[in-house]
Amino acid sequence: MAKPWATLGVDLHVEPTGPGLRRGLTDALREAVRSGRLAPGTRLPSSRALAADLGIARNTVADSYADLVAEGWLTARQGSGTRVAERAVVPPAGAAPRRRELHRPAYDLRPGFPDLASFPRAEWARAARRALAAAPNEAFGYGDPRGRLELRTALAGYLSRVRGVRAAPDRIVVCAGFSQGLRILGTVLRARGVRTVAVESYGLDVHWTLLSRAGLRTLPLPFDHLGTDPAPLTDEGAVLLTPAHQFPMGVPLHRDRRAAVVDWARRTGGLVLEDDYDGEFRYDRQPVGALQGLDPDRVVHLGTASKSLAPGLRLAWMVLPPGLVEEAAAAKGGIDTCGVVDQLTLAEFIVSGAYDRHVRSARLRYRRRRDALVAALAERAPAVRATGVAAGLHAVLRLPSGTERQVLRAATWQGLAVDGIVRYRHADADVEPMDALVVGYGTPPDHAWTGALDALCAALPE
Repeated sequence: MAKPWATLGVDLHVEPTGPGLRRGLTDALREAVRSGRLAPGTRLPSSRALAADLGIARNTVADSYADLVAEGWLTARQGSGTRVAERAVVPPAGAAPRRRELHRPAYDLRPGFPDLASFPRAEWARAARRALAAAPNEAFGYGDPRGRLELRTALAGYLSRVRGVRAAPDRIVVCAGFSQGLRILGTVLRARGVRTVAVESYGLDVHWTLLSRAGLRTLPLPFDHLGTDPAPLTDEGAVLLTPAHQFPMGVPLHRDRRAAVVDWARRTGGLVLEDDYDGEFRYDRQPVGALQGLDPDRVVHLGTASKSLAPGLRLAWMVLPPGLVEEAAAAKGGIDTCGVVDQLTLAEFIVSGAYDRHVRSARLRYRRRRDALVAALAERAPAVRATGVAAGLHAVLRLPSGTERQVLRAATWQGLAVDGIVRYRHADADVEPMDALVVGYGTPPDHAWTGALDALCAALPE
């Protein structure tokens, strides 16, 4: 019995045109290679498989392949099949030229990125195998919009133990990164009639933009050495804060202000959106518990695996007040939008203890980098003061007044990608201007950290 056509080799979409099958197929294949649709090195189906797909004689395909091999478009070797020959591909007429990075930075010191080279590949692969072996068949369906129960259960236990969050699996919604979580909350708030969300004077413009796209105005709150000041809050529907480690200034929200913002939420019915973006990483202080622990009915706790593992996983979570879960799940959509395999793997990673081990190892590695940064500044750039270094993956380097632009230009010449503090100041913020760099020490791998420090110190005023 002949094998069905669907089981034969690799797939290839080609439409023979012109007079005669052999010539039509040859012309179509040649044009696919010439235009770049079939890239150099691409393996083509066997003559038997392509003949079955097109419903033509195998000899016709074999002859067409032979013609193109003779012309140099294809190569054919015993054991490796027929492939597109290695050659320069001429882009189609009118195609935009590919941009080249002429001055790609040698070191990336932008904040908010972990050391991707330290992603625990072997441990993650073992967790994935265990999770897949144990997964029920229904796990691979469309799924609950709140996310897999296995992950929500693991997160509830972990967040309660490590961050002091009062969580239950049915109050957690898994989302594809913090940004999706904020989009969901923006939709819910707007549907509830909220028009204004208070934010911090320093933060990420992408978050403010997401709220604006949901139809919400962002109102910056004052900021000082105690963190964001909630005193001006009135009838805003919500406030977005980074209380454990303010981004980018690096200070924890003072305990009196933590209590004040929760009191505001209870008094007005507003919501506190707590961005706990790097709560696992602290070095010189006791861990600051999650704000959500003070009032789970008024605080939405948002966490993510982007800093502790990798942003490419696109896994984050929201711990919601009971009355908000159904609305958030509806705003997310009728099905789960996060990859089930990664959800199951993260659940296994947490339950097995591998997540705790990885975080502790990363904490030690980042602390060594932080210590090296502080020591290098003290020795080679004493005019620069590092602040916000007790926790997190970045430091704020205070510069002499009026020097931020000059230092950024010097950093570029030294091959550094680094941000100035002005990049993170809300346009409407009423705060005293300052000059500073926001330096992330997560991205460069260990072997490159010394070189990154040398380049940074060369760009700083002495």
